[in-house]
Amino acid sequence: MTWKISKSFDFCYGHRVWSQELNPDYSLDPCLKCRHLHGHQGKVVVFLEATKLKNGMVTDFKHLNWFKQFLDDVLDHKFIIDINDPLFETLLPHYSKEELMEFEEGYKLVDLTKIKDEPLHIKEMYEGYVLVDFVPTSENLSAWFLKITSEKMQDLGIKVASVEFAETPKSKSHVYA
Repeated sequence: MTWKISKSFDFCYGHRVWSQELNPDYSLDPCLKCRHLHGHQGKVVVFLEATKLKNGMVTDFKHLNWFKQFLDDVLDHKFIIDINDPLFETLLPHYSKEELMEFEEGYKLVDLTKIKDEPLHIKEMYEGYVLVDFVPTSENLSAWFLKITSEKMQDLGIKVASVEFAETPKSKSHVYA
């Protein structure tokens, strides 16, 4: 037998899909809305599985509290931008790509301690950006969340079977390990 459990997480975020292209024969209009700066109420569902239960469980749901904290602390109410986005230098005009702090989960942040002479509103703008090295589509975000959760849960011997990510209640992606 195989057991599968899941836990859902919500967070608000903004992004821009600078690489968006449409076929107007299928989209019915040529408007590239996702190229605009915009936001979503995202929902991540992490699916864990096991062929053997420990204490009657795949694992305790509380073992995913660290992921909720990651979403709350790093991504909630932030703007996720691809470091290769052509608008990077427009959105972060006072900062170079070489001066970013890198984190093991695969994102970068502006080091606010290095911009001491900037006004408060500039610092507030910079603290709202999370930089990644991919176009932040729902497919790429779900793959990123799968990588982060798989690596962390591996330490407990727990398999992350898949991750589902919904940008909206009607639009979601699902990636399997």
